[in-house]
Amino acid sequence: MTDCFGLCALFDRYRPKTPRSENIGFMGRGISKPYEDDDNSSLGNEIMPASSRRSSTGPLVVDWIDYCLEENGTKHKTSKYACMRNEKFGLVVRRGQSFSLIVKFNRVYHIINDSISFVFTCEGVGKPNFGHGTLAVVPLLRKPTNDYNWSAYVLEVNEEELKVKIMPAIDCIVGKWYVDIDTKFKRDVSYNYSHRNPIYILFNPWNSSEDVYLKDDIQREEYVLNEDGLMWRGSYNRPKEVVWKYGQFDKDVLDCCLYLLLSVGKLSVSSCNDPVIVSRVLSAAVNAPDDMGAIQGNWTEDFSGGTPPIDWLGSAGILQKFYEKKKPVKYGQCWVFAGVLTTACRALGIPCRPITAYCAAHDTQSSLTVDYFVDEDGKVMEEMITDSIWNYHVWNEVWMSRPDLKLMTPGWQVVDATPQELSENIYRCGPANVDAIKAGEIRTPYDTNFVFSEVNADKVYWKYNGVSQPLKLLRTDQEAIGRLIFTKAAERWEPEDITQNYKHPEKSSDERNAMLNALKQSSSIFSRYYLNENFNDIKFDFELIDDIVIGENFRVAVSITNQGNKNYVVKVILRVESVDYTGKNGQLFSIIEDKKNVLHDRGSNVQVVQTVLTYFDYGKYVKNQNVFNISCLASVLDTDFEYFAQDDFRVRKPDINISFDPKPLLGKLSTVTASFINPLPVILKRGIFYFEGASLEKRLKIKLTRNVEPKEEAVVTFKVVPQTVGRNVLAAKFTSSELQDVDGFLVFMVKRD
Repeated sequence: MTDCFGLCALFDRYRPKTPRSENIGFMGRGISKPYEDDDNSSLGNEIMPASSRRSSTGPLVVDWIDYCLEENGTKHKTSKYACMRNEKFGLVVRRGQSFSLIVKFNRVYHIINDSISFVFTCEGVGKPNFGHGTLAVVPLLRKPTNDYNWSAYVLEVNEEELKVKIMPAIDCIVGKWYVDIDTKFKRDVSYNYSHRNPIYILFNPWNSSEDVYLKDDIQREEYVLNEDGLMWRGSYNRPKEVVWKYGQFDKDVLDCCLYLLLSVGKLSVSSCNDPVIVSRVLSAAVNAPDDMGAIQGNWTEDFSGGTPPIDWLGSAGILQKFYEKKKPVKYGQCWVFAGVLTTACRALGIPCRPITAYCAAHDTQSSLTVDYFVDEDGKVMEEMITDSIWNYHVWNEVWMSRPDLKLMTPGWQVVDATPQELSENIYRCGPANVDAIKAGEIRTPYDTNFVFSEVNADKVYWKYNGVSQPLKLLRTDQEAIGRLIFTKAAERWEPEDITQNYKHPEKSSDERNAMLNALKQSSSIFSRYYLNENFNDIKFDFELIDDIVIGENFRVAVSITNQGNKNYVVKVILRVESVDYTGKNGQLFSIIEDKKNVLHDRGSNVQVVQTVLTYFDYGKYVKNQNVFNISCLASVLDTDFEYFAQDDFRVRKPDINISFDPKPLLGKLSTVTASFINPLPVILKRGIFYFEGASLEKRLKIKLTRNVEPKEEAVVTFKVVPQTVGRNVLAAKFTSSELQDVDGFLVFMVKRD
């Protein structure tokens, strides 16, 4: 019968040793030594004499441990982790699923006379103990148990080698563990072997008893194991896809994610078993404002001292640099934060995907409205506005059950690492249940009210007529916010529209009921019920050609249609301004003011106010993702009716074309060519290409050796030797002082020769 030879004594014995990472010797080897126990306290620390090593009796001493990297990596879907390439760097497994170890002893194991216990201690605690889940003493049994608690049993015996199966508990702490092996022969001296190579235990989406269990194989492949993905930027009427390399298996990434949890996020080790808490802490630790986390945000146009956000192609380089320097990496914006958070969650075993929401509201007053104030010239009064609407915003969804909400069926939860608003005095957001967001249950933890406003607030325009005059409600737009919500489709390189997950169809009774439900729960008393006079005789429509390649001219117009039986005079102010993707207005570069007689006769009941803009009008304002905001304030004279509307559009950048010659084969040299045509009527100077992908050891930077004339092709070539068979992704980025944010990617297959 196996015993644990004095569990009480183990509380004192098993505490963090000298940092084991500094004591790594031969691969798979540790130190075996006797230790004092209650049965034989006089033996001291004698080392086993060589003459007794092959004896059929006497102490059982561990020589080495084999972590069975190939077998365990295949079964646990962890073979790609960088540390799994060499046993001394550690073993990566998933909780609630058994893994194999081979233990080499000094003699044959006797199942009757020899007692063996595996003692697992969690790194990062002063004194591991059972109550906090940071210590597990696991006696070796003859047969497996039928539950998901810590256990160990004999699989096979081969001479001095013993193959065992270890089962980590389904709710054990996710993190870095170490294993000791205690052996005893009958009532003789006990020996302890301390193994120096760590075991990383992760969440397990493959286990149906796990909080993060994801049933669908295709979704597990996409949201846990996929190293490459897509996000979207741009605007709702011109989405721009961006390829991103997550690199969750790359060198130091897993260690960095644990560092973010424990050292940056200050999460107690004992809480690292709960994916709700882990994802919430990661959403704070990825940003830098209050805890010196991984990425420093920057929404200006000055990126000196760091990398412009649009130049990043993946997460691994950011996390590796942060882990090395322990200082925030400069700089990030929302999609960069989302990309890194995706990497962190997937590395730890939490299914995660980035989400792009177009026209995402930032409701600072928790009023569930986004309020804009307009002066008599149709200018939005920035000084009176605290709310904003981002052209797009990228956050994340994580898949898990929510026992804290009594929701045991797993589902998607929103987490957001972009530092927008404080949540419990820390810049973080979520996890907020997506179903609760759709239902308007804004009091549901965590930060559901904020996310609800991002996708379903009402946009309200007010006419400001002076300090002593009441505000006049110009227009309530119930469709302006949360217009389109995208994520990458599983197994496909295209968007999946998930807008319906967050909201009911606009203006439907279900959508209005959800809004009313949210308003009833809101503590805000902000008023938005000034009424505007109903007036339907005059109809206004924007005419905007939005598929414009940068460098081309474009036309903006508003058409005015008389639908009534009277003649009207209409005054129109048409403004064109640049605006960054967070909704902050930039430079006014066109304004048209005109009066039109709009007759009710059928042949003359339509008038048009328009402006045509050339590249030299708008070119200098399209840097750093700026879009154009077109606004129209129209007054129907001799009535009290005023109309205000806004729309935006984004000029399209060229795509980088990528090709291989010859076709990529495993281990064979191939030439990559990347190119695009300069669409601008000006010369591109000091251009730089960036590349990132599995075929490259690190991010590649190539400077152009000459300027690129208008309509001339910018082209570079370089050599690669593909190292992995199957699907690969190569991402490219181009930037210069005249043209930024030009990118492209190629999904290609690598075959064997």
